[in-house]
Amino acid sequence: MVPSLHIDYKGTRIKQYHKEGRALRTETTINYTRDFYIGKPVHKLARLRQIGFQANRRLLAVEKISRDCLLAEEAFQQMHCLRQVATQRASALRFADPQVQSLYHALLAFPQLPGGFSNRHLRDRSAALLGQSPRALTTGQMTYHLRRLRLHQIIERISGTKRYRLTDFGLCVALFFTRIHNRLLRPGLGRILPDFSHLSRPLRRAFDKLDRVITRWVRQAQFAR
Repeated sequence: MVPSLHIDYKGTRIKQYHKEGRALRTETTINYTRDFYIGKPVHKLARLRQIGFQANRRLLAVEKISRDCLLAEEAFQQMHCLRQVATQRASALRFADPQVQSLYHALLAFPQLPGGFSNRHLRDRSAALLGQSPRALTTGQMTYHLRRLRLHQIIERISGTKRYRLTDFGLCVALFFTRIHNRLLRPGLGRILPDFSHLSRPLRRAFDKLDRVITRWVRQAQFAR
């Protein structure tokens, strides 16, 4: 059986599969043009074709980044510092801040939406990830977060609208930071810290051995003095 990937958005579907076992084929089918605020006249086909190609390229970009999501040191530091663009300033997006992590997670739900996302979309999903009601986050608070994300170049506003989309840089950041936080940092600390885990695991044993070696070396250095 040949595996395939299916992504649905309202009346639109993206199907990805291996064509005759030789090449990866990505197909986008738009069944209802109103999903993208476009009518049915024939002269609108060019616009629909553009949306289809954008969706295909976006999916391929996500798949490529998920395999190789390296962030340079400069970019990492940029996220953790106050950013100023002209007269506008945005506070840092701290890696370990639960609210920042919830924003990154929420943003990853929207890369495939050609029409972008709104303040309400991000607020609803971010609040759910924090275990809160959407009413707990006001429109003004989410506007503040959108501004931070925009000035840090994580998102960009779609011209002529009040909707936003992830930038390529923002997609890298969101994927990298959420994966590191969920798959490496949290479970790793849980395995090596004695107060959180009393189980004997390879990583824990390695850290315990390293601690014993360092302690022994410190004692020897004290005796030498």
